[in-house]
Amino acid sequence: MTNTLLNRLDVSTFIDTDRYPIHRPEDPKLQQIIADAHRELNATGCAHLPAVFRPEAHEQLMDETTAAAPDAFELTRALTPYGDGGQHDDWPADHPRNRTGTMSNGFVGKDLIPADTMIRSLYDDPDFKRFAADCMGIDRLHQFADPIRGLVINVMNDGTQMPWHYDANEFIVSLMTRKPAAGGTFEYCADLREPGDEHYDDVQQVLDGDRGPVRTLELDVGDLQLFRGRYSLHRIAPVDGIRHTVLFGYSETPGYIGGVESTRYGYGRVTQEHLDAAGQHTDGLAG
Repeated sequence: MTNTLLNRLDVSTFIDTDRYPIHRPEDPKLQQIIADAHRELNATGCAHLPAVFRPEAHEQLMDETTAAAPDAFELTRALTPYGDGGQHDDWPADHPRNRTGTMSNGFVGKDLIPADTMIRSLYDDPDFKRFAADCMGIDRLHQFADPIRGLVINVMNDGTQMPWHYDANEFIVSLMTRKPAAGGTFEYCADLREPGDEHYDDVQQVLDGDRGPVRTLELDVGDLQLFRGRYSLHRIAPVDGIRHTVLFGYSETPGYIGGVESTRYGYGRVTQEHLDAAGQHTDGLAG
């Protein structure tokens, strides 16, 4: 693949740098955006940054993910909130560890995304990475070392959905690139679990239909979302039309590579890097 750094686009041509001056970290406007996002993350586990892309860049943004979508590994499968198929004899049949919903969507891995795209250029941009880190209150973010999961296009076609689940990584930065005609609402329950405590009773109530802890977020093309999905149960409602989002894989520590089984399940393949890094998750949480 062509070297990304040599072909990276100037992000100021598509990011609204008047509204989000990410290349001027001391700008009072940017500092206020960072403070608001950090406060929102601490309060709800989710921060919404609207209209990050210039309106005139929206068509190209949609075209980039639409062009890549045919390469998505698509799957439909029963999935528990913890990323497996259930059938655990250690828990009752109605326990959250055995409760499944239908996962139906597709993923395009980083190694299939061209270097000279806006989404790849933004992922590689050091100013953007610093901005995301500041919003999260983290000293420094590192790109995933994962050759597939570092940058991902999530493809959801008509009628597809994501059931209630937790993410494998602590947080995610996502970008809406194609909004469906209807549906596809993002729903989440902030900090429903914590390291060492799954709070299964709380999860069970949500799975049983309790809407009390559920928050919703509607995204438009060009919007960014920062989300702590390792601790917050979340789902995407059934889609009417086509929904594309780009997931930017960053971690607080260098060298992150996804698990072998979850990568094979989500992308249909693994690399030697995944096999070599097997068993790296040590936070004591399921999934």
